[in-house]
Amino acid sequence: MQDFSTNVRGLGDTNVRGLGRQRGIRELAREHALLPLRIFLGVTFVYAGINKLTDRSFFHASGTGSLGETLHAVRDSAAVPALVDLALKNPGAFGYAIALGELAVGIGTLLGLWARLAAFGGALISLSLWLTMSWQADPYYLGNDLAYLVAWLPLLLAGAAAFSVDALLASRRRRIL
Repeated sequence: MQDFSTNVRGLGDTNVRGLGRQRGIRELAREHALLPLRIFLGVTFVYAGINKLTDRSFFHASGTGSLGETLHAVRDSAAVPALVDLALKNPGAFGYAIALGELAVGIGTLLGLWARLAAFGGALISLSLWLTMSWQADPYYLGNDLAYLVAWLPLLLAGAAAFSVDALLASRRRRIL
């Protein structure tokens, strides 16, 4: 007798005759393993972007709490001072680029929309902040940007398999083909 099995994401293996098999807990855990990381990084980057966009002093070239003041403070201890010099040419524009980049990365990560591209953007932002802002942290593990950089790598490699726009679009493409 022929078995007409299908696998519907999240529902396990089912077949027309009603003899469904439940997916194992390990398989479900493996499929959803990166979801907590996606949620944490997505929420954190959305919050960071909104926090910057709503801070009146952040985009100024000088003054308490300004990006310009922060950049001047870390310039001599940065791993790549040329990046700080580039940002110092126009701290306001650089601040908006970082804030909007964080917001886009966070939203893309939460939705699972172009998840690998969002993870690449998150890793790039974290790398630039580590090489400039938190490079001087001693010992190195006190600089949180390095931990964020490493946290983006699994999402960059694996993408967003569960509860994502990417998975929904891939499922639709498979049905069309």
